[in-house]
Amino acid sequence: MNKRISVVFVAVTIITATFSVWLINSKRQDQAIHLISKDHPFSFVKSLDGTEVDGDIRQNNDGNLVVSGELKRLFDYYLSATGEKDLSDIQTQIEKILDQKLKPVAARQAKQLLSQYIAYKKALVSLEKEGTNNAHAGDDVFATVKTRWQRMHQLRAQFFNEKEIQAMFGFDDAYDQDALARLVISQDKTLTEAQKKEKLLALDNAMSPELREAKTAPYQLIHLNEQTEKMRREGASEDDIYRMRAAATSPEAADRLAQVDRDSNDWNRRIKHYLEQRQQRGLTTSETMTADQQTQLQQLRNQLFTAQEQKRLSAYE
Repeated sequence: MNKRISVVFVAVTIITATFSVWLINSKRQDQAIHLISKDHPFSFVKSLDGTEVDGDIRQNNDGNLVVSGELKRLFDYYLSATGEKDLSDIQTQIEKILDQKLKPVAARQAKQLLSQYIAYKKALVSLEKEGTNNAHAGDDVFATVKTRWQRMHQLRAQFFNEKEIQAMFGFDDAYDQDALARLVISQDKTLTEAQKKEKLLALDNAMSPELREAKTAPYQLIHLNEQTEKMRREGASEDDIYRMRAAATSPEAADRLAQVDRDSNDWNRRIKHYLEQRQQRGLTTSETMTADQQTQLQQLRNQLFTAQEQKRLSAYE
């Protein structure tokens, strides 16, 4: 496996945790405060329209905030709109939700943690850029990943105390460390196949029930996708597909998957129409385009896409 493939495999393996955690959390019913789409009834961003709010917020009987990975996922849900909305607007939206749902002390604590989290995310972007700039073709993949992990953990300590780090990042860290440990074992040429199986089995036995469930979630998603495609080929309705997904996961998860389908179909329809219109009108994006052609092309873009969506068009042109 060459360096590029190894890096991609590491990234995909680790990023899978995000959806896995989401799929599992969609089944949980024991959250103290669960947010739903009506908790942001005013216009926020199109990409979140109609979706169920990810994550939850908790407060104890004394009115203090309970810090958890669910709270981090709530922050990430809204911060995913970065690019469609200014960061300051996103932060204001989250703070409104916190004020609506929490008691004053807990809300104040949550808003302070949000500020810390946003500052951490900004610093993390800079750290990743620095790491990319310093990377060399001959660097060992696993050593590079380990170094980045260490630097990321050091960075967290600048913004959070140990209790907050464990509560917000503990589960995701355990997931990622398990994934990386398995990858290291699979690529270790000094081990026989029997020794690899033994070490992997030891990791299996050491997993917590929560981690074990998270590890099986991607396979559940793959099965759902395969079943969905099979049903569509056989002429099943979207209602039939929704009921199948709801039975396999939960109504909330089925709602989200249905919204993903709708968004994907809408985007593909608009892209197809856009490319067809460009061809029919003889419009190109070359430097030889006249001012009138540039105006026509921009008008076409404005008709079909928002300003933020237009930033993605270069991938299709």
